[in-house]
Amino acid sequence: MPRYKAIVSYDGSGFFGFQVQNDVRTVQGELNKVVNQMAKNPATPIRVIGASRTDTGVHALGQVINFDLPFNIPAASVRKGLNTLLPRDIMIREVEIVNDDFHARFNSHHKRYFYRLSTQDFVDPFKRKYAGHFHWPLDIQRIEKALPDLLGEHDFASFAASGNQTQTTIRRITRADIINKPDEQEIVFIFEGNAFLYNQIRIMVGVLLEIGTGKRSVHDIQRLIEVKDRSQARFTAAAAGLYLDEISYS
Repeated sequence: MPRYKAIVSYDGSGFFGFQVQNDVRTVQGELNKVVNQMAKNPATPIRVIGASRTDTGVHALGQVINFDLPFNIPAASVRKGLNTLLPRDIMIREVEIVNDDFHARFNSHHKRYFYRLSTQDFVDPFKRKYAGHFHWPLDIQRIEKALPDLLGEHDFASFAASGNQTQTTIRRITRADIINKPDEQEIVFIFEGNAFLYNQIRIMVGVLLEIGTGKRSVHDIQRLIEVKDRSQARFTAAAAGLYLDEISYS
């Protein structure tokens, strides 16, 4: 059975996250459905494996999945067939045939996320599902000074939501940037790392916004890493602004 790797984009506003759940619409559920349809609904259902379990309302430009088909189909034909069957809020960007030992989630990889934040005084109806919103004045220089404190390998227990189920809260962040777009009334945060905890990026954004408003000291991230106490991080940014941008493999 050939194994296929695919890069998937989706608008997360219509899904209860990536992972299959009972009685709700998920990205993995829709992908399972069309992959099995393409395989002519085999007796043993095919399960699509995803690299990242994005949450309700979170979007993706570069989610990676893998699945096996019971017969050999050219990668270009698989891409065309899946895109024909999928709903319009999911698109297969690329498909390739890979080795049988490739695993989207467990193979060593590196992830890049970005977070879009609207700074308009009121919520823009055309951005409400695709950006977070924060209308209080921000000191961008304070945020820029704080960002390097996230870099490196740390125990990010203070930045993990209560639903986190990983064995360790130690993660390595290799990039933490901010792009200010005053003409568009938007700010974009960019984070890269080997992996991220449940809600970690949204909690980090929340902390950075409080630093930008002066509610926290510039280097309060260092203290939060030391105390390992989620309650002290407080604010979690809205899911609508988070995008899984790219996953690269060793």
